[in-house]
Amino acid sequence: MAQDELSPSTGAQSGAAKSSDGYSGAISSSVSSGSAPMSGEIAIEIKNLVKRYRNLITREWVNAVNDISLDVHKGEIFGFLGPNGAGKTTTIKALLGLIFPDSGDVKVLGEAPNNNAIKAKISYLPESPYFYEHMTAREIINFYASLFGLDSRERAKRADYLIDLVGLASAGNKPLRAFSKGMLQRVGIAQSLINDPEVLFFDEPTSGLDPIAHRDIRDLILHLRTEGRTLFLSSHQLSDVELVCDRVSILYRGKIRKIGRVDELVVGGNVEILVKGFKTTPALAAEITGLGAKLEQSGPDTLIIGGSDNETKNALIDLVRRGEAQIIAVTPTRRTLEDIFIETIREGEVEAGEATKFAEASTTEALEVK
Repeated sequence: MAQDELSPSTGAQSGAAKSSDGYSGAISSSVSSGSAPMSGEIAIEIKNLVKRYRNLITREWVNAVNDISLDVHKGEIFGFLGPNGAGKTTTIKALLGLIFPDSGDVKVLGEAPNNNAIKAKISYLPESPYFYEHMTAREIINFYASLFGLDSRERAKRADYLIDLVGLASAGNKPLRAFSKGMLQRVGIAQSLINDPEVLFFDEPTSGLDPIAHRDIRDLILHLRTEGRTLFLSSHQLSDVELVCDRVSILYRGKIRKIGRVDELVVGGNVEILVKGFKTTPALAAEITGLGAKLEQSGPDTLIIGGSDNETKNALIDLVRRGEAQIIAVTPTRRTLEDIFIETIREGEVEAGEATKFAEASTTEALEVK
């Protein structure tokens, strides 16, 4: 039986190529990673959420989640990011109805998450789902389907469909003790989809998986969005998040430091201008650095790195021509979600007066629930 700190899971998967565990998903890897149209309906609503814990050593109250507010639209894949100890797990527990806010409000599908009717419409996949190793994948799915009250015929039908969906059709009758981590994650995803949920909470769904399994899980997540499901995704795999999420928030020390659409957050970056035979003079160099650009010399070649906006780029090209250089290439570069994440956490550290590299210790061992 699957057990975790939070709750049972639910899921599905994709991809045509085989990963190192030897299995492939049933969902086409051609699923588009483009952003979904924004729905006007709200699936998850958090208003001024505060959750406090008492430090066991100092006996002082600490805000694990400190007045955060956000909305997640129906049919959206939302990335909930932050370093360890930022308050992500506490927030997810509140959204699952496992803990109660000290102040503020959370709603899932318009209702309080402790409402049993709402619990039947949501699902949670932990980072490392635990199952009895002597059971097969098919037995696991059948067992959890029975908890949802499905009859034997419907359970068998559901198990066949989900096991095939996650790419385990040829391993469905093998004991789980023979499964790799990637295969167990597939079982967890299948389990998370038993109740056909409208909202799914995924915690590190691609952690520890090989590259092809990563792609399979990403394709599955995108497939679930095409079915109209809402996904609330917590992950440190920022490259995966950037590929699948419509919007993200970055949490630090219990506060949301940044929130927005992924395609808007990564706008910017630099342009790299590679030139040959640049006759650099102190005056030209000063003008280039005055535009916020820098020069890197490598033999006869010079690389100029500056802002990618048209005004700066054109000004740099004009300066290169004044230096009688031959332009070899003009290459725009883009910021990544990882760049945004690190930049945001660094800013938070500076404001908090911290010198650490955002690897703050987890507070769970030092705190007790109020």
